[in-house]
Parts: sequence; structure tokens; C-alpha cells
Amino acid sequence: MNSSTSPRHHQKTPPPGETGQEALYLRSLSERQVNVSIQLRDGDTVSGWIEYFDDSMLRLTRDGKPNLFIYKHQIQTITELPGKRARRAERGTGAEEAAS
Repeated sequence: MNSSTSPRHHQKTPPPGETGQEALYLRSLSERQVNVSIQLRDGDTVSGWIEYFDDSMLRLTRDGKPNLFIYKHQIQTITELPGKRARRAERGTGAEEAAS
């Protein structure tokens, strides 16, 4: 019996620490426009919502502050914050009603 024909030897396993779920999680955060807190490896923390991401970076959109492009290798953790950010259309509706 040849052990090299075992199915176990033909399966590719992801590198340690990579499950393939990162893109799904970031897409979910982006689509739901969830407020997140991002702790960077240098100790700084920034918050906003993830508007865009690709293989190497993400765009953090912040209300009233400049948007940030952050390289993924600079990120230590991403934490969801309570509540969902107000959509621009919803915020505009409230201001129009208050003015009338």
C-alpha cells in the first residue's frame, strides 16, 4: 500500500493564522456599515466604518475626520462597536424635518 496516494496528502491547508474568512468578515462589516475600532500595531486606535478593502489595505471612513487608508499589516485588531452608523440619507432626512 502506497501512503502517498492518501487523500490527506493531496489536500492543501491554509497557512497558520489564515482561514480564508477575513474577506467575508470585512465584506460583512462594510455592507452593514458597522462602526469599528481598529487598534494599530504602533498602539494608536482609530474608529469609523470600513468602506472599501482589498488584499493589502482597507479604507476607514470617519464622520467629520479625514478618511484613512490603512495597510492590513499595520492592523493588530478590529473590534465592532455597539450600534450601526447613521446612513447619510437618514441623517439628511432628520435635518430637513427639523427645519420645517
